[in-house]
Amino acid sequence: MQACLAAALLATATTALAPAPVPPHAAAPARSPQGLENKYWAWRGQAIRYQVTEPTTPTGQKALLVHGLFVNADHWRKTLQALSEAGVTAYAIDLLGCGWSSKPHPTSDEAKALSGEKGRDELEDVDTFQGVELGTASGKLRTVSFVDKRHPVDGSCYNFYTWAEQLCDFTDEVIGGDCALICNSIGTISSLQACLDKPELFTGLLTVSPNFRELHTAEASPLAMPLVKTVQRLLRERGQGLFDALANANTVKNILKEPYAVKDAVTDELVDVLLTPLLTVGAADVVFDTLSYSAGPLPEDQLGRLPGGLPVWVCYGGSDPWTPP
Repeated sequence: MQACLAAALLATATTALAPAPVPPHAAAPARSPQGLENKYWAWRGQAIRYQVTEPTTPTGQKALLVHGLFVNADHWRKTLQALSEAGVTAYAIDLLGCGWSSKPHPTSDEAKALSGEKGRDELEDVDTFQGVELGTASGKLRTVSFVDKRHPVDGSCYNFYTWAEQLCDFTDEVIGGDCALICNSIGTISSLQACLDKPELFTGLLTVSPNFRELHTAEASPLAMPLVKTVQRLLRERGQGLFDALANANTVKNILKEPYAVKDAVTDELVDVLLTPLLTVGAADVVFDTLSYSAGPLPEDQLGRLPGGLPVWVCYGGSDPWTPP
């Protein structure tokens, strides 16, 4: 893994940081379990949590680590340490609505003002694209009839375009560009979109066990989608009780043991750093809003549109049961 990470990184320098806002939640710890300070960056009126390594012998290489579904920057705590030991200045960020970052309500005016779906030429007056050609693992093309690009909740800021803009702005304002992206699971989509939006900021992208959006409307059976959308709507409207019942340490530990081939890696510390932010105000609304997001860009389409000079690495765990090679 460390060799794979190192291959994705290219060198440059860092920039000074502006004063940061206060944490959005009083419960936010001052430091990670590994002792890294939890810093906050002001972005469009929101507080965004991030961490950064300070290697003893910096190489000039920089990386931004982007987490997956419903987790946060602390998911990368061991990777941050390994990168620091390799001389890399590595940043891990909480996407908007995740971890200790701000969580505006999905249907609020505040959320609508933040949405990255606004002002995009490719989405102007178009909600659905027809006859989209996607690449396959064999190097061929397949055509999907419809690709819904917009979030089904009008104005929700929890979409890949918003998160891509967050990554671009953070890379520009805090890191200073010339940075490799390292992403996991659903974080891959936001990272690929960031590379499409502003490729000049990034030196390459490494995705670890990417998510290929099997629940996207383009991939699901047309007969099944009405039922799926009904369930999603009911979860948004009445899901708090279910969330409260499932958001506990035992349930989270059992869920984590499914994708973790090394069961001993599912420690109480891991459960705590992932679960505790999910118990803050607004977290449940973001969870159900995100579960309703069966639209937006598809990674096969994104990969086909990346600039030719931007390298991409794909890395899988050999025993990963959820995203096998």
